[in-house]
Amino acid sequence: MDERAGQHRDDAVKTSRYRGRFAPSPTGDLHFGSLVAALGSWLRAQSKGGAWLVRIEDLDPPRDVAGAAERILATLAAFGLVPDEPVLRQSERHALYEAALRQLIARGLAFPCACSRKQLEASGGLHLASCPAPAAGTAHAWRARVPDLDLGFDDAVVGHYAQSLRREVGDFVLKRNDGLFAYQLAVVVDDAAQGITEVVRGADLLDSTPRQIWLQQALGLPTPAYLHLPLVLDEHGRKLGKSLASLPVDAGDPLPALRAALRFLGQSEHTARGSVADLLQRATNAFDIDAIPAAIPSRIVEGSD
Repeated sequence: MDERAGQHRDDAVKTSRYRGRFAPSPTGDLHFGSLVAALGSWLRAQSKGGAWLVRIEDLDPPRDVAGAAERILATLAAFGLVPDEPVLRQSERHALYEAALRQLIARGLAFPCACSRKQLEASGGLHLASCPAPAAGTAHAWRARVPDLDLGFDDAVVGHYAQSLRREVGDFVLKRNDGLFAYQLAVVVDDAAQGITEVVRGADLLDSTPRQIWLQQALGLPTPAYLHLPLVLDEHGRKLGKSLASLPVDAGDPLPALRAALRFLGQSEHTARGSVADLLQRATNAFDIDAIPAAIPSRIVEGSD
């Protein structure tokens, strides 16, 4: 990857009123890794004098935890991270995703596929070849027809990132064979609908960005700027996530976790004093995009608050 392109991306973001977002999945309570993503996106929006939105990505009901969405929103509020507009829920937007899928189908950019995971093992799980149309009445997914294209973009922290869509991604799923829409399609539709000018999120989604940009182009949608934050990893080098039963942050005592998140994002220590409101105001005033680590650390460094 090239050197970071922060100033270049900052210049691009200045062309319109800034609109950022945080988009958690309600598969558990808010943990420290998610707090870092929320705080990073909030600080970026506040430092730009823009709007910060929250979107609940509840596309996969079997994985959702009852009450998790409400607890996430309550925890964000306890940490002083309150969205500037009503919360959007993807579970209420299936008609928009279906319309986007139909547009791709009409242009020959999506096709039905009943291939199993076992059938794709020979190609490393990637769908790289044409397959016969599923028999009538057979459950099937819808896949994007990916071109042989190298697609890159400049990330505000990581720098330039490029990917061969055909060799590294293959024909990816847009709608699953159980009728549920895939994240890749929904996020593109929603970022455009909400007028998001920059997507700030964890670096685990860095390699999803080229295919999302391709979808934006295919659907005639604007491409936002991107800023991928370093991941919080556990002592084994795994992403700190709900699937690893990571401890939720304490909404009753937000200052220690906020201070730790600021340190993790490389922000000045002098921002880590006072009440929640005072801390956030100081952090906004002192926010420095160039201080955000571009490398993904092996694990969060424990320290006193």
